[in-house]
Amino acid sequence: MSNLTNSNTSFGTTIRESLQADCQNCFGLCCTALNIVASSDFAMDKPAGKPCFNLKEDYSCQIHSKLRKSGYKGCTVFDCLGAGQQVSQVTFKGQDWRQSRELADKMFQVFPIMEQLYEMIAYVAEALSYQVDNMLHKQLLVQLEQLQQATDLDANGLLALDMIAIRMPVSALLLKTSEQMRQQLVKGKTSPKLNQRGADWIGKNLQGKDLRATNLRGGYLIAANLQGANLQGVDFIGADMRDTNLRGADLSTSLFLTQMQINAAQGDNTTKLPSYIKRPAHWQ
Repeated sequence: MSNLTNSNTSFGTTIRESLQADCQNCFGLCCTALNIVASSDFAMDKPAGKPCFNLKEDYSCQIHSKLRKSGYKGCTVFDCLGAGQQVSQVTFKGQDWRQSRELADKMFQVFPIMEQLYEMIAYVAEALSYQVDNMLHKQLLVQLEQLQQATDLDANGLLALDMIAIRMPVSALLLKTSEQMRQQLVKGKTSPKLNQRGADWIGKNLQGKDLRATNLRGGYLIAANLQGANLQGVDFIGADMRDTNLRGADLSTSLFLTQMQINAAQGDNTTKLPSYIKRPAHWQ
């Protein structure tokens, strides 16, 4: 592809890799603010705004070391990317939600908004780590700055944000990034097989397949067998990867893969992951 930028792509990589949850500087917001429905991932219902009964006074989890065995697999999947400590320490300046009901209500409303902003920052930062064309690179930089500025708003400012309006231009730029990167990988060749957006691959056996540069946005990959598959350049935005078999698969250059997707999947030490993704402790 012509007119590719030679900008320092390490800028985006540095930001993307820095987006990590710091539970010690958070007031257990994922254990209180979110609505939980009993399922194979959670052993009980928990309404939004009510603390999980496993949450201790110091905001640690009393069953943290045995969450999966206790029926709370979903807790080991969740990743706020750092939104929790931003809300706790910056938006609310270290105020504990237990101080008042009014404070708690506002903090619990703000947390999901901050989550969405951090998710978009992660995607845009990742896009900036790629060699895309100069115009797209500049547009991504503008979006990143706007998103970062939004995270520094006070609680009322965050609650007033139109998240749909914010997401629309970000989504458009991420799609352009995906198209450019996948076209580079297949050297401009296109094939209907590469567009599998929203594909229903639940339980499908694709072991060892060459799926390079496939668009799997919003795909259903639940319990799909992708063992040993070549997943370089695959766009995974919004894909449901619960119990997807990724043992031995190459996701080293997959696009827009998240820690939560990997945490929900199955893999092992032979699974190749992007630099910003941590290998889950429960993988064997």
